[in-house]
Amino acid sequence: MKRIAALPDHLVNQIAAGEVVERPANALKEIVENSIDAGATAVEVELSGGGIRHIRVSDNGSGIHADDIALALHRHATSKIQTLNDLEHVASMGFRGEGLASIASVSRLTLTSRTPESAHANQVKAEDGKLSSPAAAAHPVGTTVEVAELFFNTPARRKFLKSENTEYAHCATMLERLALAHPHIAFSLKRDGKNIFKLPAQSLAERITAIVGEDFQTASIEIDSGAGTMRLYGAIAKPTFAKGRADKQ
Repeated sequence: MKRIAALPDHLVNQIAAGEVVERPANALKEIVENSIDAGATAVEVELSGGGIRHIRVSDNGSGIHADDIALALHRHATSKIQTLNDLEHVASMGFRGEGLASIASVSRLTLTSRTPESAHANQVKAEDGKLSSPAAAAHPVGTTVEVAELFFNTPARRKFLKSENTEYAHCATMLERLALAHPHIAFSLKRDGKNIFKLPAQSLAERITAIVGEDFQTASIEIDSGAGTMRLYGAIAKPTFAKGRADKQ
């Protein structure tokens, strides 16, 4: 048996990427959830090649401090927890700080961000896990993450991706689910330069109608119940509203 050795950071990141990022939709979910955690009120998503060739997510959230922008692409670097007590009461989407680092290890990633206090934005790039030095950039308050050529350096993983149409469908479904859960946030989606949808901030009922359809909204019942810290709310279809597919569940 060979001697035990610590794995290099880049290989650790690529192994983690296999757990976190199975397909473009997983990368999109990680990035959009970061936008939601940053307090964004508008999130714009652009996809090319089903998200395999290019993913671009822009938000108007709080941004990343200039001194932290390179750290954002390191594993276990997070603004969401600092102590065990924070961990036990975490309420954000992601808190381990692995998402961006994992994506950066298997793509060509560009992170550009600006806080309200900054005179300009800062940008850092990663290719095959190698980070550039942060540089000044032009960008409004908020953050843009661009992911190009997902799995370009792990061809065995890229081989298992489906067609561009299939991968796009997974991305669109993922974004619709997040948009349903956060109707107070405006979402837009472009595919290969074509506008697919543009949802303004709206009520839950309006968001359900926009995504699931007016027939569901008409045949649904609002629910809102809870006990203690638990709450269940939303809309549920009447038993008479039956479909042959489960895609609108």
